[in-house]
Amino acid sequence: MSGKNVTDMVAAGPEGIAQAAQILELGGLVAVPTETVYGLAARADHAEAVAKIYAAKGRPDFNPLIVHVAGLAQAERYGVFSPEARALAEAHWPGPLTLVVPRRADAGLADAVTAGLPTIALRAPAHPVMRALLAAADFPLAAPSANRSGFISPTSAEHVLASLDGRIDMVLDGGVTTAGVESTIVAVRADGSVVELRPGPLQIGTRGEGKSSEARVEAPGQLASHYAPGKPVRLNATGAAADEFLIGFGSVQGDCTLSAGGDVNEAAARLYACLHEAARAPQPRIAVARVPDEGVGRAINDRLQRAAA
Repeated sequence: MSGKNVTDMVAAGPEGIAQAAQILELGGLVAVPTETVYGLAARADHAEAVAKIYAAKGRPDFNPLIVHVAGLAQAERYGVFSPEARALAEAHWPGPLTLVVPRRADAGLADAVTAGLPTIALRAPAHPVMRALLAAADFPLAAPSANRSGFISPTSAEHVLASLDGRIDMVLDGGVTTAGVESTIVAVRADGSVVELRPGPLQIGTRGEGKSSEARVEAPGQLASHYAPGKPVRLNATGAAADEFLIGFGSVQGDCTLSAGGDVNEAAARLYACLHEAARAPQPRIAVARVPDEGVGRAINDRLQRAAA
């Protein structure tokens, strides 16, 4: 540590993971890498710890949190899994899929985790650091993205400190995340239908509309304005004006390029790093080249549209 950071940044080895588990057990906040983005973890069964997440992020209290678990057996302590939900978990966990299912009445979790909803969002992450931390703790972890609410999500420990330094106890530095965009979220309804609430790295065949029937936020990432770099964002650009920082893709080469070869998976992994660079750049505006709306490109465009809102 250089001494300039108030929040400790610790290498994500066995000692760091043990230290993080102890901080979490005592109700503290730790930023942890997952395969998607860095998450801001607190014990989900501790009301004061969960309240600290909302305070550190400046997150609106109607926006629920994802609860991270080791696997399906632990998840079934907190949510009611229909055959359809169980099949999805067995097929895609551990991995970047969040399932929204009915919350068990005896879940024993802080009410703020579900923001007053009768459902709960659950995920078993694949990243070895997050899995090691879950194994070291005997409680589930609520863990939204480790950034101030509405701003660019973090794919590195440095991104976390850019907005949360001094507001949380520790960052476990596990390097740069791989998927680059947040998990796919699907809700499994009582009739067995599956609807997508947020596109992500996994493409899940769904039926029905991906909106809450009660017109309210029922999963993270549904706010109209989100992932904001603090500057106006212009989409589908073929070039940049003099006052614009250009994020390129394919044949459109930028100040930061998502993928020169036009690979949407590479673009997803680089999306937030380019947005962070654009936010720090001297240009007052940002232009972004068109990204195909296929595969994980759907998730990229979802995030870019909310960044531009």
